[in-house]
Amino acid sequence: MTSNLSIKLSIIVPMLNEAAGIVAALQALAPLRANGAEIIVVDGGSADHSVALATPFADQVVSSARGRASQMNAGAAIAHGTILLFLHADTRLPAEADKLVMQAIDAGRQWGRFDVRISGNSRWLPMVATMMNWRSRLSGIATGDQAMFVSREAFRAIGGFPEMPLMEDIALSRRLLDSGRPACLTAKVTTSGRRWEAQGVWRTILLMWRLRLRYFFGADPHQLAIEYGYATRKV
Repeated sequence: MTSNLSIKLSIIVPMLNEAAGIVAALQALAPLRANGAEIIVVDGGSADHSVALATPFADQVVSSARGRASQMNAGAAIAHGTILLFLHADTRLPAEADKLVMQAIDAGRQWGRFDVRISGNSRWLPMVATMMNWRSRLSGIATGDQAMFVSREAFRAIGGFPEMPLMEDIALSRRLLDSGRPACLTAKVTTSGRRWEAQGVWRTILLMWRLRLRYFFGADPHQLAIEYGYATRKV
């Protein structure tokens, strides 16, 4: 077993009712775990068998208040790695993601993200991914789908994710920009397009643009979360 003192990368996976896919998600991280990465799963109150299924494939499985920000902060609080990587349960990292992240941090960046590829049947999803990647590169704002990573020191210095039910990734990016631009890794994570296809690709695009615009102009994230469909999520 890797000593806590030698852990460089902690991968934190927030989870809620992911029984259908959590085993595959964590098995995909097995090579990184074998290389010394720490895998922490944070459950937000799953009503299915997610916790039992995840336990054999992670170093720690813990519970916290529901909400990605709360869950990711809880995982970060117990992480031993000098670098924290926040990974959605439906997102897969590229090969040698650990080396790529460490190289970026060793080169002097405090934080960063990967380019994203969206899996699914819609012919519009590659265009959506390209738009996300270029917007992020130009603005310095990353999204959770891009597997954000940050040095533990920088994460703690800004107080972690703001406790909000939506836009926590954007809020974290804005705070981290004070320490410099992100490392925009061209290696791609692959995230599920199920949300886009279920709600309609263009409908989802327009919804997210509208919500983000309102957030930038000061709208209450809790109200935005309700409009997005997170009505029962509380922080």
